[in-house]
Amino acid sequence: MFKDSKKEKQQSVDASGNQNIIAQGTKIVGDLSSEGGFRIDGIVEGNLKTPGKVVVGKTGFINGTLEGTDAYFEGKFSGKLQLSGTLTLKSTADIQGDVTVAKLAVDPGANFDVTCVMKSGVKAIKNERTKEKTA
Repeated sequence: MFKDSKKEKQQSVDASGNQNIIAQGTKIVGDLSSEGGFRIDGIVEGNLKTPGKVVVGKTGFINGTLEGTDAYFEGKFSGKLQLSGTLTLKSTADIQGDVTVAKLAVDPGANFDVTCVMKSGVKAIKNERTKEKTA
């Protein structure tokens, strides 16, 4: 009885924690969408959308649009980047284009040549609380 419920919980956690890997030497042209995160060491030309974390290794390159929650860059990006969470740039990162994020962490040496907008969820939370008090 208890073992079955634990198995079901474990399977649901495993399904949402899947990571897609695009290896070095691989080039994908087109749109990608997944419930799991991405590890990119190859090249992606197109649109990438995921609620998971995106990790771009030193040899990784995305040319297009990236929509997601969090991203960690050691490689390159060119295009439009929209994250609801944190963008982390290591010293080898090279980011160009338009960026919209909630939080930004940049190591010294990273190239961040963008138009950047930082949006926070704090204002939305305050507005919701105000609406609750008036209701």
